[in-house]
Formats: sequence, C-alpha cells, structure tokens
Amino acid sequence: MKDPREVILEPIVSEKSYALLEQGVYTFRVHPEASKPEIADAVRDIFGVRVVKVNTLNRKGKRKRNRRSFSYGKRPDTKRALVTLAEGDRIDLFEA
Repeated sequence: MKDPREVILEPIVSEKSYALLEQGVYTFRVHPEASKPEIADAVRDIFGVRVVKVNTLNRKGKRKRNRRSFSYGKRPDTKRALVTLAEGDRIDLFEA
C-alpha cells in the first residue's frame, strides 16, 4: 500500500469519536491490512499533522437475518484506527 488514500478510507462519525476530539484523538476506518506505521504516515501526508500514537481495533461485522428466506448474512468486518495528534495540531475536517 503506497497511496495514503488507500490506507485511510473514511472518518468515523459517532458520539464516541466526537467526544475523543477534545483529547486530540481522531477515529478513521482504515484498510484491513494497514499497519500502524502506514496509518501514521498516511495521516501525516494527507492532513499535514504530527502523529503521536496510533491504536487499531478490528471490529467483527454483525450477523443479520434475512426475513424472506430465513437465512443469515453478515456485514463486512472493519478496522478502525484511533490516531492521537501532537499538542496543538488539529484536523479541520471534523470541525465543519
């Protein structure tokens, strides 16, 4: 993975992610095979900020029932990254 736009897929918009913004922690959905150094480099290249720490977590997709055929499907698994920025750095994407 060379392109930063392939590593960082989208920002996560939720109550919990907005509560972490005050502490300088930003949440992104990332490529499932992305490593922590790749994520840090991608955030640094895209937004021009200093990254202090990256935490990742893998989330299993929910199992969903199909009403018509009584079978089960599954939502896709996702990987999230919690990126902590240096003091004084911000990403204005979340502020708008």
